[in-house]
Amino acid sequence: MATKELIALRMSSELRETLTLKAKQHHRSMTSQIEEYLRIGIIAEENPDLPYEFIKNILEAKEEEKAGILIPYRLGA
Repeated sequence: MATKELIALRMSSELRETLTLKAKQHHRSMTSQIEEYLRIGIIAEENPDLPYEFIKNILEAKEEEKAGILIPYRLGA
């Protein structure tokens, strides 16, 4: 597991309010919400043709696989 490091981050109060709301909606800490948005942003920047929802679904599927609840899709079934 990757270690976490404490950093200082400056942001506008409007952005902080939005992040706080989104974190509450997704039952995450502010740090976890920022990490999630950064993860999605990095993938989107590296893959500009992928839609936001597709990226989110990929990340969710990876978490389901880690948790052992992913059901493999069988082609032609």
